Amino acid sequence: MPISAVPAVPGRRLPRLRRLLVAATAGAISLSALVACGGGESSKASDGGSPSAAVPAAAAPVTVADPWVKASDSGMTGVFGTLVNTTGAPLTVVSGTSTVSAKTELHEVADVDGKPAMRPKAGGFVVPAKAGHELKPGADHIMLMGLNRPVKPGDEVAVTLTLDDGRTVGFSAVAKAFAGGKEDYTPGMAKG
Repeated sequence: MPISAVPAVPGRRLPRLRRLLVAATAGAISLSALVACGGGESSKASDGGSPSAAVPAAAAPVTVADPWVKASDSGMTGVFGTLVNTTGAPLTVVSGTSTVSAKTELHEVADVDGKPAMRPKAGGFVVPAKAGHELKPGADHIMLMGLNRPVKPGDEVAVTLTLDDGRTVGFSAVAKAFAGGKEDYTPGMAKG
């Protein structure tokens, strides 16, 4: 006789417990199936809200500590924070996307003719095993170019990063006013 069909007998709690366990197990299996079906591609809110990461946060190979984005009315802006590798092997962030920009690039600031100049980071950001890689103004950062709307202080901006193995990790960065980070661009680099 199936567990759910066992009649309740006065004074016996076992059938009720079995029914509860069956219901809880079925719920857990359904939830697991939902998570597995939703894990292939990240979904993003159209207004720049928080994305659903392609990898659940608890299992994300890379997380972003203290993410923030420089508020900007138009053109471009930078995203900063610390990339944290939760795995035992080095990982490389090779690209990114955002709901607020036409183009997203990984950038570095390098010395060009004695001046700091921003340029795309060849090879991406390598994040050592069980360690972090800081993204900050005047150094490595994520550049959002061709903004499709103003990014005001307090706004949440969705960003999705792609690793060299194809996995993606989404996060949300809060916008804040910041006056620094006015680097020049390397010769020949478009400004947005």
